[in-house]
Amino acid sequence: MDSHFSNQQQDRMPVSGATMGGVNVPRIVRVAVWSVFYFLFYLVQQVSELVAPLVLILGIGWSALPHVIGIVNGAAGNDPQTRDMIAHVAHSIPDHLEVGSHLLTPSSLVFDGLLLMAAAALCATLSTIAARTM
Repeated sequence: MDSHFSNQQQDRMPVSGATMGGVNVPRIVRVAVWSVFYFLFYLVQQVSELVAPLVLILGIGWSALPHVIGIVNGAAGNDPQTRDMIAHVAHSIPDHLEVGSHLLTPSSLVFDGLLLMAAAALCATLSTIAARTM
């Protein structure tokens, strides 16, 4: 059911006079450009939403692991073999990793996870604006 607003003459007429054989070229170009932006924003949003929780959990887990081992070491009792094994595990946990030219630390993983969440929120906002502009 159409409202009386949708049958207005100006709604059916092209907005600008720059038409080519009945085709509104500026509108098609504008929609094409906004479609590319919408695609890129949505792609970044989807990748960020997938990777951000993983990176954040890895960073939090990595930073909490020495504290957990300290708690386990305190609860281990007086057995010297158990304390020696826990100490060996505690010393084998790296405080940073170098992957190629990237230096990864627990705090940098947490920061990157939060940054990816912010990127996902920004891209969701921009994709909504792009969808409304089309």
